[in-house]
Amino acid sequence: MLSKGQLQRTEGMAQPCLMGVTQDITARKVMEQKMQEHLQEIEFLRQKLEAENALLKSEAGKALNTQSPLGASRAMRQIMTKIELVAPTQSTVLIQGETGTGKELIAQTIHRLSDRSKHPMVTVNCAALPAALVESELFGRERGAFTGAVSKQVGRFELADRSTLFLDEVAEMPLETQAKLLRVLQEGKFERLGSPHSVKVDVRIIAATNKTLYEEVEKGNFRRDLFYRLSIFPIHVPPLRERTEDIPHLVWKFVNEFGEKMGKRINRVPQKDMEKLTGYTWPGNIRELKNVIEYGLIVSKGEVLELSLQHFELQAECTGSGTQTLEEVEREHIQKTLQLTKGRIKGKGGAAQLLGMNPSTLYSRMRKLDISSTKPKPQEVVS
Repeated sequence: MLSKGQLQRTEGMAQPCLMGVTQDITARKVMEQKMQEHLQEIEFLRQKLEAENALLKSEAGKALNTQSPLGASRAMRQIMTKIELVAPTQSTVLIQGETGTGKELIAQTIHRLSDRSKHPMVTVNCAALPAALVESELFGRERGAFTGAVSKQVGRFELADRSTLFLDEVAEMPLETQAKLLRVLQEGKFERLGSPHSVKVDVRIIAATNKTLYEEVEKGNFRRDLFYRLSIFPIHVPPLRERTEDIPHLVWKFVNEFGEKMGKRINRVPQKDMEKLTGYTWPGNIRELKNVIEYGLIVSKGEVLELSLQHFELQAECTGSGTQTLEEVEREHIQKTLQLTKGRIKGKGGAAQLLGMNPSTLYSRMRKLDISSTKPKPQEVVS
């Protein structure tokens, strides 16, 4: 109720009296509340459309760079056959392989050949997100869900409705978030942080990891029931050292790609350099090869590709002491690279860039191989 009035003096009355009107404004208040809710919903939809637009631009950029297949080796032809079989289905796919082998490109190809391709594929790098933010990033949040949550946020599952959600480095997902992911896979619904209401979505999951996920299950780092839900259709991507016949094809793919971006035309790769490229073990796989070719394009002054010998010299130092296990070679290679960068991992010229790895992945490999990231101390001068 809303009352308004004022004192009035009338003839014949010694004292003024209060005269006014009382209105029932319940309907107006309800209308204002509904208007506020509609405005919040409009803002929420605006954020969602902006996020989808950004994803579409990102996917368009990736499509321009990934028209060529990863290679024509027998292994990659077999993978392409698997992709063509699973793409038209709604089944969950688990892609496993070393860092830099092209797992995201395979996920993009599956999405592109599916009936969900009219919507952009949504990607989440589980290793790049702090554990505390993984849940809100995946499922969204309501305003005030936690300290600092000043607005409502759209989660990746909602963005991926009627599309594909690519969970990269899924083995890094916290166990408590794994339980919620399992429920979405089973029931197709979830709750935003801070909301009691369920949101129903139609999302296809493609997951990838550079770890052997079953071993993570045995170690207690990954839920067994989630592993079985994700690994309905597994695809293993072999490392580049096991399909060296793909290297010349990839070299020219990257030469043409970077040449177009830099306005350079490379017509020849010296035979001795191509032999070095095919004889190298590529711990960083395709990503490392791509970095080497990009560097070569930058320093090349003519129409002949000029390669840096740095990568190959490091490899020779690592393997020159006789037969070693793959783990020993990898450990020494990372250590030599850290020495070269004086312990710097991130940023331009850091160890992660030289090895063709994400910094978070390199940190994970260093922990597994018991490698310290401490910068080398200057040597003492003995008098």
